[in-house]
Amino acid sequence: MPGIIAYGGYVPRLRLQRKSMVEANAWFNPGLAAYAKGERAICNWDEDAVTMAVAAARDCLGAQTPKLDAVYFASTTSPFQDRQCATLLATALDLPEGIETLDLTTSQRAATSALIAGLNRGGSVLLAAAEHRRTKAASALELLYGDGAAALLLGPGDGAAPPIAKLVAAHSLSDDFVDHYRGETESFDYMWEERWIRDEGYMKLVPRALMGLAEKAKVKGADIAHFILPCLYRGVPEGIAKRLGIPDAAVRDNLQAGLGNTGAAHALVMLVHTLQHAKPGEKILVVGFGQGCDALLFETTPALAQLAPRDGIAGALKRGRAETNYNRFLAFNSLVVQDGGMRSEIDRQTQLSMLYRNRDMLTALAGGRCTKCGTRQFPKSHICVNPNCGALDTQEDAPFANTGASIVTWSADWLTYTPDPPAHYGMVQFDGGGRMMADFTDVDPGSFDVGTKMRMVFRVREYDKARGFRKYFWKATPAGKG
Repeated sequence: MPGIIAYGGYVPRLRLQRKSMVEANAWFNPGLAAYAKGERAICNWDEDAVTMAVAAARDCLGAQTPKLDAVYFASTTSPFQDRQCATLLATALDLPEGIETLDLTTSQRAATSALIAGLNRGGSVLLAAAEHRRTKAASALELLYGDGAAALLLGPGDGAAPPIAKLVAAHSLSDDFVDHYRGETESFDYMWEERWIRDEGYMKLVPRALMGLAEKAKVKGADIAHFILPCLYRGVPEGIAKRLGIPDAAVRDNLQAGLGNTGAAHALVMLVHTLQHAKPGEKILVVGFGQGCDALLFETTPALAQLAPRDGIAGALKRGRAETNYNRFLAFNSLVVQDGGMRSEIDRQTQLSMLYRNRDMLTALAGGRCTKCGTRQFPKSHICVNPNCGALDTQEDAPFANTGASIVTWSADWLTYTPDPPAHYGMVQFDGGGRMMADFTDVDPGSFDVGTKMRMVFRVREYDKARGFRKYFWKATPAGKG
């Protein structure tokens, strides 16, 4: 029986305080005060759905990447309208080119539909879901949404990696009930009236899907230990649970207080968070809502208790840094027209031929290792950098993305343009050999110095605003952050 082999999660480090958002906009919309409690996760300027998916997938896979048959990516906020992000994800993870890749989008149940497809496909499938939704300033959605990602490794399991949760049954309904939409040329979601969405949408469609699932699985509401239903509206999951006989204690926290709703990814985000707290032998009911409804029932296994620790969503939530500057959030999301100065006007066109030829180095952070003397170096070259070797064409590929590093030198540059000045960068020395000049990200001034332990993260390096292209590369961040 197919199931979940492992999980991973990612939540951006920055947590915008809702109180700051309300204080900035209450003069215009006093009703926002109802949402003033807590905080929401926001992307740094160099994060998007792809970078968060990479981070969640790395957390899921761990240091030793298993053999994979497919990579699925689910999101409604892909940074490209016409470029497959699952392939970009696979490249960043240094996976072989023979792997199957697939993007799923345009619905809030894209992730749960991808989960059903991945479980039905057979073989080993990595599913990552991420969302970075922009909203209009001074809207309720601005306070309710959040940024984040989750990843699941799916497969039949074997002796070495048995499933931690087996699929019991799945059931789907297709119904063109439009609770919200985002038009082809629009940047923001348009929401319909809350009562209509709640009463005609959730309260009718979800119970029908769950009754269909219950008939397949031969289970009762009382059998459910964890009920996952992402919803922006208070009381809806509890009301549906009560109607179907699901215990009140089974309704999972929707993580609104410290994260916000992560859109299509939220069902998986909540599932990962649930798996981090569940016990073997418990039934987990997961619902995805959007133009119909997906319902999946899992049962955890003894292997859950044996899974090597992951950060997951619970660990990522603990690493937040409070952000009170609402203007920084507006700037990071291009919600204000900001004068970046003349240094920001450099043409940043990416040479796609150069990007392709160097994709292993730029996207997967692959360097070289001399097979003669063992010296590691970045980037890979024809000549070994070891002055006592200097061998020609003896280097094999060497991965650096999962290798720890330490700061050798660093600078804080107020002259170089960056969306979040100053620009921090410096030389980092990799454990076991090799060094590179790297941009730093998610750093606080005064919190690091020469010798600080760093790790590499996949981020946006710069934007080509004239052509709508994002250039990705790896940056260094203090170990344990981000």
